[in-house]
Amino acid sequence: MKALVKYAAGPGNMEIRDVEEPVAAPGQVKIRIVEAGICGSDLHILHSDIAIPVRPPVTTGHEFSGVVESVGEGVTNFKPGDRVVSETAYHYCGKCDYCRDGFYNLCVERKTLGYWFNGIFTKYTVVPEDRVHKIADHVDFTSAAMTEPLACVCHAVYDQCKIVAGDFVLVVGCGAIGIMAAQVAKASGATVLLAGTNIDADRLKMVKEMGACDYTANVQVDDMKALVEGYTRGYGADVVLECSGSQSGTNMGLELIRKRGYFTQIGLAGRKIEFPIETICYKELHFSGSMGSRNHSWRKAIQLIENGLVNLKPLVTAKYPIDQWEEAFDAFQNKKGCKIFLLPIDD
Repeated sequence: MKALVKYAAGPGNMEIRDVEEPVAAPGQVKIRIVEAGICGSDLHILHSDIAIPVRPPVTTGHEFSGVVESVGEGVTNFKPGDRVVSETAYHYCGKCDYCRDGFYNLCVERKTLGYWFNGIFTKYTVVPEDRVHKIADHVDFTSAAMTEPLACVCHAVYDQCKIVAGDFVLVVGCGAIGIMAAQVAKASGATVLLAGTNIDADRLKMVKEMGACDYTANVQVDDMKALVEGYTRGYGADVVLECSGSQSGTNMGLELIRKRGYFTQIGLAGRKIEFPIETICYKELHFSGSMGSRNHSWRKAIQLIENGLVNLKPLVTAKYPIDQWEEAFDAFQNKKGCKIFLLPIDD
């Protein structure tokens, strides 16, 4: 079967290759890929500038929805034909303090689907049974394929910060993660301002039409300090969710957050950035990073999708067959559209 493979370490070294169709071993579920999304980390794998371990040659990709094709010996919770999604934490030790506390996303032995184990930019993948989640019949495969990034957002919002009804939340970054974060914050009862740049004009228009947030702003045009102070009686945002992964975005968030506010860094820069760490002290901020997701995050993400509390389908603006991956990656990197999918092709 055809697969998009990172075949060697170093920048580039990615191409379509013929790989063997996998077989479900005991305790594993074989899934036919239906829809698959490109993540920013897939670009980092292409450029070899990501800290998460990658083991070439490996089939890339980790955001997907699909249908169970077959199950290995001992699998009892799934059967062929089930509509499913899967967590990306393919392997973790299950014994360390982090795993035992439910934070296996931080396990030092964690190895990831599409990085270390063969992923989903292909026709079939296999994953351990306890990583798989069923999706309701009324949920479309396109929306379901974004459960993984939504789960990452749920971890950031529900585990790493605190949002209560009536809070003013500033979301910095208007990519798919930022738009998801705005919707999760709004579903928690917050008033949400989503900020982008000139290149995000179409995305900002889209989120207004979706009703994904209460306010939008262009940081290159609007006076952000005046806007946020106007909405918050001069105090600043109760919560900042930084989704751009940029130095300017982090610095702006630190400037606009209120004292004792919650700041969660979701976006990954892929490089060192500078920010005024004294601000964390002067404002007594609750400052946190966010890494991946865990089982609780997936359950919350699935609930949000099934109950219609988030609207994900409009985020997908283009779908390419995997043999057009270079065009798709280029469009994603240059912010042409919002969420871009790669679909399996016949052999």
